[in-house]
Parts: sequence; C-alpha cells; structure tokens
Amino acid sequence: MNKFLTGQTEDEQIKHHETQQLRRELQNSDEPNMKVRRAIIGLSLLGIGAMTAVSLFQTGIVKHLPDPPIDGFDSNKVNSSDTAYALGVPDGTLSLASLAVNIPIAAFGGENRAENQPLVPLAFAAKATVEAALAGWYFYQMPTKEKAWCGYCIVGAVANFGIAALSLVEAKRAWKAINE
Repeated sequence: MNKFLTGQTEDEQIKHHETQQLRRELQNSDEPNMKVRRAIIGLSLLGIGAMTAVSLFQTGIVKHLPDPPIDGFDSNKVNSSDTAYALGVPDGTLSLASLAVNIPIAAFGGENRAENQPLVPLAFAAKATVEAALAGWYFYQMPTKEKAWCGYCIVGAVANFGIAALSLVEAKRAWKAINE
C-alpha cells in the first residue's frame, strides 16, 4: 500500500507491523525462551516484593520487619548490620533496583532475540550471574557473621539464584547463534 491509501510511509508500516509482532510474541508465544523470560519477570517481581520490605526498613519508613516464629530469624539485625550499609547505600535498595532492571531486559525483543540480538541474553546472563554470586555472599554472611537469618533476604537470594539459572537457558542459545 502506498502512503496515499494508509496515511503511513512504508517505513512506518514496517515499524507498525514489527510492533504488532513483538506484542503478539510477548503476550502469546509458547516458545520455550519466552516462557523462561516470563519466569525471570515473575522471580524478579517476587524478589522486588521482598526487597521492598527490606528497603522500607533500611530507610526508616518502617521500624520493624516481622519474622517467622522460628529461632534464629532476626531480619532487623541482619538489615541493620554494617554489611548491609557497607557500600554507602542500603543493600536492599540496590537489590531492589537491580531486580527491577531485569523486567525490561527480559521483556526486550521478540521470541528469536537469542539469534537476532545475541548480546542481550549474553549480557543479561553475565549480570544475573554476578548478582547471584553477590546474593550467595550475602546469604553466607547471615549465619556466619550476623548469626541471624532474614526471611526477606532468603527470598531475594532464591529469586536471584533462579534468575541466574534461567538466564543461562537463553544465553546458551545466543552463544550457539554467535558461533554458527
């Protein structure tokens, strides 16, 4: 069709088609990598929920984090520790921001982005792996240094471990696409 009939240039028509295709793939595709990316979004939101509570406490908006009635849990102690503020900003706020960034990255691109934009899943897998390692270090600090557990931090760590593992699925496909 020409511009006279549609009111759009050919480039605008192509962009419109690409936008519609992306929307269909993100919302409806049953392709395995899309399911993995949706799981990453879900885990990121779970982690955001946990780190929101921690951030509210660490910044003084709430004065107490409730714990399960199990010996050894003291979220207030863990989240008020020197370790939690060692970077000059509360660690919960950094984790919250990082988990939030995962969502647009996971939603970026269509179902074949591993082949069409392989650097995106590779960079995301690197990011997620570093964050999982940091979550593991913080997880280790709870029983060894703080001598207490934080349920919110455990949820955040598990979310980061899951995100890292899931990110490797698409990264493997992207790596294969680069090396073909």
